[in-house]
Amino acid sequence: MSPLSPPLPLEGLAAIVTGAGRGLGRAEALELARLGAAVVVNDYGQSGRDGSGEASATPAEEVAAEIRAAGGTALAHTGDVADHQQAGQLVELAISEFGKLDVLVNNAGILRDRMVFSMTEGEWDAVIRVHLKGHFNTTHFAASHWRGRAKATGEPVYGRIVNTSSEAFLAGSAGQPNYAAAKGGIVGLTTSTALALAKYGVTANAICPRARTRMTEDVFGDFEQPENGLGGLDPLAPEHVAPLVGYLASPAAEHVNGQLLVVHGGMVAVVERPRVAAKFDSKQDTFTYDELDALLTPHYAERPAGETFAAAEVLGLRRG
Repeated sequence: MSPLSPPLPLEGLAAIVTGAGRGLGRAEALELARLGAAVVVNDYGQSGRDGSGEASATPAEEVAAEIRAAGGTALAHTGDVADHQQAGQLVELAISEFGKLDVLVNNAGILRDRMVFSMTEGEWDAVIRVHLKGHFNTTHFAASHWRGRAKATGEPVYGRIVNTSSEAFLAGSAGQPNYAAAKGGIVGLTTSTALALAKYGVTANAICPRARTRMTEDVFGDFEQPENGLGGLDPLAPEHVAPLVGYLASPAAEHVNGQLLVVHGGMVAVVERPRVAAKFDSKQDTFTYDELDALLTPHYAERPAGETFAAAEVLGLRRG
């Protein structure tokens, strides 16, 4: 950046992106760095050996090196964010290396898809652990850091949390009960965190991204470039998601808090909060079975067949 260039939106800020060795997390880490942030690139895994027997870099180390090669500041962390202690070490690494933490992007996750009647306990526990507990772990330590700084100075701090939910939660994905439950829990965690930390200057928002990554290759398959080669960027490329994360991490988004946004293919949709559709009052001190039958049965008989609390229409959202 030349001396006359305006400052970058995230210049001087320190960020963590979990699950950033590949896919969405990688694109998000690169975008935050491009916007000026120093980034801790987290992705679970140990160094291996290449064909010559030399130690090979982990995905997190490769992305951190890519950021540095482009002139940015980054370092890698290969710990497991679903492990409470290792998540704390991740946050402490950012603070010790960069002097503070300003932005936390929770993205790490896994899939263990199966219908609810076929799912094993292990498949349930693994997905809840990585997604939901992983989000809590890093949020806990980041929140403690921000609260401590705010109490020490008596002034609000700068803090941004961007969590990763999913349309599977909104639409009710039948083959992903563990994933949908975890992603729904992340929205609850996000809104709770947004209210708890607002007085300290911290915002927390959640996104529902749709992207073609290694984790979703069985869901979306591969992108088929048109024969004329003029198809442009894959509509499900992670690069469509990363700019929204960069925006939510920026000072411009100071009034965006406790929100849920769907993003993919050049489109961002703001999801409205649940609203009460109907209300019934008992004519006695409490409801009886007969009274509920008289009120609720006709109410639901008049509603469209198969309609549930799930918002399946979000799956039809496209760039206009």
